[in-house]
Amino acid sequence: MTSRRRFLTRFGAALGSSLLLAGCLGNPPGSSDSASAPQAASPAPGQELGTIKLGYIPILEAAPLVVGVEKGFFAKHGIKVELAKQASWPAARDNVVLGSAGGGIDGGQWQLPMPHLITEGIITDGKKVPMVVLAQLNSQANGIAVSNSLKAENLGLDLAPAVDVFQRFPQKEGRKFRAAYTFPNANQDLWIRYWLAAGGVDPDKDIELLTVPSTETLQGMRNGTMDAFSTGDPWPFRIVKDDIGYLAALTAQMWPAHPEEFLAVRSDWVEKNPKAAVALVKGLIEAQQWADKPENRSEVAKLISSRAYFNTPVEVLEPALKGQYLLGADRKPVNDPKLGPIYWMSDRGVISYPYKSLSLWFLVESLRWNMHPGKLTSIEQARALVDRVNREDIWRQAATELGLPAKDIPTGSSRGKETFFDGIVFDPENPQAYLDSLKIKR
Repeated sequence: MTSRRRFLTRFGAALGSSLLLAGCLGNPPGSSDSASAPQAASPAPGQELGTIKLGYIPILEAAPLVVGVEKGFFAKHGIKVELAKQASWPAARDNVVLGSAGGGIDGGQWQLPMPHLITEGIITDGKKVPMVVLAQLNSQANGIAVSNSLKAENLGLDLAPAVDVFQRFPQKEGRKFRAAYTFPNANQDLWIRYWLAAGGVDPDKDIELLTVPSTETLQGMRNGTMDAFSTGDPWPFRIVKDDIGYLAALTAQMWPAHPEEFLAVRSDWVEKNPKAAVALVKGLIEAQQWADKPENRSEVAKLISSRAYFNTPVEVLEPALKGQYLLGADRKPVNDPKLGPIYWMSDRGVISYPYKSLSLWFLVESLRWNMHPGKLTSIEQARALVDRVNREDIWRQAATELGLPAKDIPTGSSRGKETFFDGIVFDPENPQAYLDSLKIKR
């Protein structure tokens, strides 16, 4: 009973740090330009399907959710989406456990494999809250920034030539190299681990890993408490713009068109609102299609920049949305939309589809690093968990009702083999071979 009270108290405290925002149609909050106000389409009579509260973190991965509200795509399909800005990933996790009925959220934007781990109670003190992954929000839009104190080393995508930098760090600085991410055992932790290990650096032995909220990124880089940071834009771009550090690598370089963050909601909400779940995905798909068009990226930046959403200047958001980066310590200009966020269509096909094969990789990486001993122990368990959580059928129904071309509606659960920048191949049909091919693992 005591542990349960402590658990609920912690959730209640986290809820207090989350700001609930009812998404408003028309101008983005704080905007005075009525001439450019996006107009919502009115749903047909009887089409109103209810309300859902979705949490989000103000990084580019959340852009389709904001677009869906501000451009009226969700309302068009009869569902009201209320967006709740989350103070951190732990706050989002705690709020989804509470659920909207308890003052929290019904779901929202997630790093993987958070929905799967929440389903099993692995990161919620044993409290199981079944989740449903409905769609992938985006691909890419992440980077690994390095402090200017390491400018001379000019760390890049391939760390093999610089492995001695990490080995000498304790003697030079009196401590290990410190790398940070925003939440343990999920996307940004896994990206920086893969980057380090591919270059021969053991992330559990050769360096120190830290969990740091994205809002503390800039100060942490300035005061030297971290030497590298793995997170979503606009933070890597902001680090460069403010001349605090440089971009060593983009996750788009590590794994082109990789799975990034996902829309997932509580399973009980889907069970109670099956039509609304389809409507939610329909609105998201149309928001993703709109946001993915190059001619709309400037407006996306404007929509998400307001104080109510990201509270970030347009001039920071827009270049990152367009794939305009300064890479490396020498700040080499790169203008390549294929390196920026992808919301709908990539060279690997539709991004939005919740492929089971892509979700499986995150759980296999969890096994690689033995992140959840005694709780996640086998590939078979990982497969079964993905089968329970990923609802490809809802996505396909939504796409069919929208009249998407058959070529844009995947018919299988696998995107096929995935190849990383270091030549390693992940075959979802044989994850064990992938694990066996990795030199650094637990």
